[in-house]
Amino acid sequence: QVQLVESGGGLVQAGGSLRLSCAASGRTFRNYAMGWFRQAPGKERDFVAAVSGSGGDTRYADSVKGRFTVSRDNAKNTVYLQMNSLKPEDTAIYYCAAGRFLILSGNYYATGWYDYWGQGTQVTVSS
Repeated sequence: QVQLVESGGGLVQAGGSLRLSCAASGRTFRNYAMGWFRQAPGKERDFVAAVSGSGGDTRYADSVKGRFTVSRDNAKNTVYLQMNSLKPEDTAIYYCAAGRFLILSGNYYATGWYDYWGQGTQVTVSS
């Protein structure tokens, strides 16, 4: 079992920044990849970013590449999502998720690749 708790969401103006955190417990944190997804009202949950267990491999959705940075601190059992140059279309509930594997392979961008999910944190970007 893995428990995930997100924090750091809020209301920000377009062009601003936020940093999301996701604290994990219950399993050896460095042994699994982590992902960030988001879901806007009426839409599906979409992949945002992922990081391997070591932190050495990161992947991004095209829509956030160059603006968002995913990282992890295995000593603190925490994964982060630094979001810069935010746009109104980034408005969504953001979820972190624990992957099944250590490395990013196969369908790491699909929700089914992840076993555990946090409760989500709301990010709202005003224009």
